[in-house]
Amino acid sequence: MSLTAQEFTYVSDLVRRHSAIVLETGKEYLVEARLLPLAREAGLSSVSEFVSRAQQLPGPDTHEKIVDALTTNETSWFRDNEPFQALTTKVLPDLLPTRSANRTLRIWSAACSSGQEPYSLAMVLQESLPAGWSYEILATDLSQEMLARAQAGRFTQLEVNRGLPANMLVRHFERDGTNWKVTPGLRKNITFRRLNLAAPLPPLPQFDVVFLRNVLIYFDVETKRQVLGRVSATMRPDAWLFLGSAETTIGIDERFERIAAGRSSAYRLRGGKTTQPVGFSGKG
Repeated sequence: MSLTAQEFTYVSDLVRRHSAIVLETGKEYLVEARLLPLAREAGLSSVSEFVSRAQQLPGPDTHEKIVDALTTNETSWFRDNEPFQALTTKVLPDLLPTRSANRTLRIWSAACSSGQEPYSLAMVLQESLPAGWSYEILATDLSQEMLARAQAGRFTQLEVNRGLPANMLVRHFERDGTNWKVTPGLRKNITFRRLNLAAPLPPLPQFDVVFLRNVLIYFDVETKRQVLGRVSATMRPDAWLFLGSAETTIGIDERFERIAAGRSSAYRLRGGKTTQPVGFSGKG
């Protein structure tokens, strides 16, 4: 490893200030691997040189690149599958009777990475909602690079092979050279927006379903509590929250209760009030 202890501390402090992600001692190998492409792009021979330059010549662009590189962007289509099954078998039957007046659902895909989750949600909703119903998906992420990829909606053959059923590939994607691109019909109901979950949220609407999956595991307990508090303020009183399989609200935020949802589980507010929707700008 070429990183010194001081350089690792600089990077971990920077990432924590900007994203609240905790990089503990022992993650030096991860910093090396993630920052090496940035060092090569800058024409430098080592990550240590890159970090030294960032310390000597700090700037928002360099800081953003470092934070983006250290943000975990692991994702796949219909990741873990059970939450998407629960959406069709438990959540939609629960919500549709109470949304019959306007026949619209709002879903938030937080930490959407390169887009597989919001596009997976869109496919489920297009194929599950009754005729005459519509949906809006807000897809957010801290990384501007990931958002640009998600918004482009282009995926390699290797990427579509990670969990995307062949029948859905045929129905919702078009060939784009050797790659695949989502159809306009799948893309039109998704808004992509940069958002830092660890900072105060901008004005958002109230959501019927929130997917906040595999995000809290990177935060300390106090940050988890703050994030859940902010998210709860965007949820309608009977909304559903999905977390990752290794995540929970139990012992962190008692405003939520855990609900069995098929082979998965989800969370709902214990009758709490939420803020009114303001400032939602519509489709992007």
